[in-house]
Amino acid sequence: MAPTFAAAAAELEPRLRLAKVNTESEPAVAARFGIRSIPTLILFRQGVEMARVSGSLPAAELRRWIGQHLQNA
Repeated sequence: MAPTFAAAAAELEPRLRLAKVNTESEPAVAARFGIRSIPTLILFRQGVEMARVSGSLPAAELRRWIGQHLQNA
């Protein structure tokens, strides 16, 4: 998932910012957002959660998932 995530981050910047959090070193963040499996992708808009998906996604599916939720915003 890491190479797919990095490619998507480069492609979508500056319209969209992708960030990774190491939940092992930041357990409070994992607890705050209810992250129970890795990877978990959460899409926020102005600090409000818009969508969530758990599990690894191929590049095309990641772009589709992001695009679907951005169009609904």
